[in-house]
Amino acid sequence: MQTKLFERFNFVVFISAFALITFGLLAIYSATYGNELVSGNFTKQLISACIGILIVLAIMYTPPKYLSMSSYLFYGLVILLLIAVLFLGKKIKGQTSWFSIAGFGIQPSEFAKVATVMALAFFLSNKHQDADVTKPRDFFFAVGICIIPVVLIMLQPDMGTTLVFLFLLLPVLYWAGMPNYIMFFIIAPAITAVCAFLGTWYFVAAVLFIIAMMLLFKRNILISVVIVCISIASGLSVNMVYSKLQPYQQKRIMSMFNPESDPLGAGYNVIQSKIAIGSGGLTGKGFLQGTQTQLKYIPEQWTDFIFCMVGEEFGFIGSIAVVLLFLILIWQTIHIAYICKNQFLSICCIGFATIFSFHILINLGMIMGIMPVIGIPLPFMSYGVSFLLSNLIMLGIILNAYRNRKDYV
Repeated sequence: MQTKLFERFNFVVFISAFALITFGLLAIYSATYGNELVSGNFTKQLISACIGILIVLAIMYTPPKYLSMSSYLFYGLVILLLIAVLFLGKKIKGQTSWFSIAGFGIQPSEFAKVATVMALAFFLSNKHQDADVTKPRDFFFAVGICIIPVVLIMLQPDMGTTLVFLFLLLPVLYWAGMPNYIMFFIIAPAITAVCAFLGTWYFVAAVLFIIAMMLLFKRNILISVVIVCISIASGLSVNMVYSKLQPYQQKRIMSMFNPESDPLGAGYNVIQSKIAIGSGGLTGKGFLQGTQTQLKYIPEQWTDFIFCMVGEEFGFIGSIAVVLLFLILIWQTIHIAYICKNQFLSICCIGFATIFSFHILINLGMIMGIMPVIGIPLPFMSYGVSFLLSNLIMLGIILNAYRNRKDYV
């Protein structure tokens, strides 16, 4: 009996996730300690975590066919909520992204991540539709599944969440069978755009790299020339796109390269987070003993900058422990995707691993000052009822994939 339990339940994934939640709860308690305005955040997060455990177990034991069959229904419901929140939602800091229900803020865009991955997985794994991502019709249908929530979220506006959707699409399509050369064709313009922003010589190097890759792939000469031209045009348009950004967005990007250029504005959080993490040393200052965090130098440190609490109060050892837990969780999720015979669940796992990876890389990059501050929270740790519940829904599906990894249906 015990052997059978271990065979169908991935304790490594489960324990890793809930260890991260525990770290998050400790950090949220410390971040809100003595702050009466947000003193209820810890309780809300704790309640959400408890409810989340039930959600995880319920999803884990749900037959996979019911999960796949409900994908489009869940997706359609989320799209309706994204439309409704534009008219009925609560506006916070210029964004209309939340419904306020019984004192809890519900953010449909967080659930849209899960629903979009499930809808993509259902479409790409549906044997009756015989979907093939190399066919233009199926490719654009898959892109459309992702673009619809992107457009609605941009209207809120929420640039950080929008980027998550754009980032998750390519790994999902690749896992579903998209060839390497098509993947490169898609990302080539983005490569030149980033390099053009860094400088002229970076841009020239990127163009030469893309030309070399076109020769390596040995595709149709006309297609190769078109891809190179599109990539060059993408790089040349960077300055124009940058000039169209809002001033606060430009400051965030510039503060990524030089936080001291705006120490009291866009660069303030980054500077304070570096001080907090650096002051933690090897073992940290102790729970509730952080100076930067307890003196509230970092605004809303219980959300996007929650890792500062870990760095200052638990030190290098605590920070490394958190990073290792994330690496274990992502590695296990990808491994489950690889061994799972159910294509729907396999694609879901890759989508969720991509979402977790993007959030972790951008969030930690923000804190270290190597990424722009774009409002990306840390999975399982940052405060947010909708964010935590959506993460736990993903966790439930991952555990479901492991439980049914040997079944094709």
